[in-house]
Amino acid sequence: MNPFNEQPVKASDEFYNWKELAPKPYNKFDVDPYTRVRVILANGAEYEAVGFCHHFHRHCPDNDLRRELAITRRKEQQQQKRIAALKPIGEGILEHTIGYEQLAVDLTAIFAARETNKYVKQAMDFALLEDFDHLYRYADLLEMDKGVIAEKLVGKYTELMPGRPTISEHRYPADDVKRYVNFKQANSLTKLDINILTAAEQQTMNYYMNQAAFYQNKLGRQLYTEIGMIEEQHVTLYGGLKDVNCTWLEEMLMHEYTECYLYYSLWQDETDDTVRRVWEEHFNDELTHLHKAVELLQKYENKQWQQVIPEGEFPELLKFHSNIEYIRKVIADSVCLTAKREDYVEVSKLSDDAKFFEYQRQVNYKDNYVASHNVLSKYIADNRKDYRYETAVHPIEELRDRKHDNTTVGR
Repeated sequence: MNPFNEQPVKASDEFYNWKELAPKPYNKFDVDPYTRVRVILANGAEYEAVGFCHHFHRHCPDNDLRRELAITRRKEQQQQKRIAALKPIGEGILEHTIGYEQLAVDLTAIFAARETNKYVKQAMDFALLEDFDHLYRYADLLEMDKGVIAEKLVGKYTELMPGRPTISEHRYPADDVKRYVNFKQANSLTKLDINILTAAEQQTMNYYMNQAAFYQNKLGRQLYTEIGMIEEQHVTLYGGLKDVNCTWLEEMLMHEYTECYLYYSLWQDETDDTVRRVWEEHFNDELTHLHKAVELLQKYENKQWQQVIPEGEFPELLKFHSNIEYIRKVIADSVCLTAKREDYVEVSKLSDDAKFFEYQRQVNYKDNYVASHNVLSKYIADNRKDYRYETAVHPIEELRDRKHDNTTVGR
């Protein structure tokens, strides 16, 4: 599939009506977990599209171009509203959060397993273990506060057990800044994966920023606040891999190509008929946006799309699947890594005056001030052991104890 060779089936100014903006939601009791995950991912892609287009608008002096952006942005807003409507009313904040973290875990694992750029793969594996730990801690909070078993929500596709403990993830801000990738030299998969992960993590960060204040109790509010700070670090990490030398219109073209790839992948992968039709319709919407981006790039910068995306043919499509063994290997190999400027090192190899330790001393002043630790401590006090779903013994011996929350691994 090469979207540049496909003709859009809609005009650029054809919009959805209110009825079309309210598709039937999925049934939370029998939905496949990966349908929920795909809905969250597509929602994140539209958030990214709208945000990018607003920033472009604010940095563009040409009102004719800004009018073109306004038309595209309005349609992206409509697409986001349709996707948001797919979430059922009765699905609570924490249940939906489990979907967010399952998305982060399995999406990152799928991308990392296929990534050929070693530096990008290392970044993915690094952040993967942190989102994996977030999933575990939210799962304990969900069972503690709502009596809902997260194992059912993730469909046993994804384990629920410690990764790199969240308390160990808090790093000095400058250490999350990485080397950017030259998109003109990178292959299509690398560019697509960086763009998609940046959008997904950006949405997660925003979700936690907004939802923290609405949680029902103090401990839950604190957990969303703490993990939201780690999502800020992840957005810095993934966003920092994007090519800083692209022009605004080159970025627009890459955004639209990414959305075409994503919707086409979701359309081919989806098992729910109603949701699948939405992905098909949105793919056709994005074809319109892509062709408009090609037109604008030619008009304003006298460039052909091939100068930005040399091969338009879609690479391997995104297909969601379980990644249990891959994740276990990453945990075994790198759970004690931390960041040091542009690179990654074992915590044990840092000097005593490293910024990591200074930041840890300030932010994690005492373990019992840290929500991610307190959630597990309270759950264990109430139930004698933590809640987790494992398919085998944990690969790290120090993280096998279910009666004690480890706060030293990776720290």
